[in-house]
Amino acid sequence: MHELDRYIYPHRVLHWLVAGAVLLSLASGLTLGFLGYERTVALVGNMLTNILYTSHKTLGVLILLLMTLRIITRLAFVVPDHEPPLNTLERIASTSVHHLLYIALVVMPLLGWAATASGGFPVEFFNWHLPGLIGEREQLSEQLFMWHGRLGWVILGLVVLHVAGAIFHWKIKRDNVMKRMSLFD
Repeated sequence: MHELDRYIYPHRVLHWLVAGAVLLSLASGLTLGFLGYERTVALVGNMLTNILYTSHKTLGVLILLLMTLRIITRLAFVVPDHEPPLNTLERIASTSVHHLLYIALVVMPLLGWAATASGGFPVEFFNWHLPGLIGEREQLSEQLFMWHGRLGWVILGLVVLHVAGAIFHWKIKRDNVMKRMSLFD
């Protein structure tokens, strides 16, 4: 595979960093969503529950930062052509899933940030407390957390489609799609 057929290296690194952060964020978010605060405290204690919440918020802010860098690299550098080219259905599916993932992975942390702030909770990035995007409004917080949770399920579905497409190209079509985003030669 020629180097021009691949994404630039920084974009590939960002892809895998986002993938790892999203998987960890989905795992922590689903755990907190299923158990809720009280049951999580009862199961693992107050200290670990707070670590889980802080980690989830930190991952959200990290995803927002990494996605901003991904968008910049995607706009600043040429997207390599598929070789061999994708058929029409593959191109539409790939473009749709990628664009929806990009949108969702920017909107999701912003929703979480606004939901957290409007609920009167600290917005944390590691040990730093970030400013809330909006003032405290309990009803709004409940609505935003509901949409945050629903979008989490949408992201999980999009990730499954993205991974299924990658596996299809890697194991069934055996084309160069996987090599375009690989960190290794």
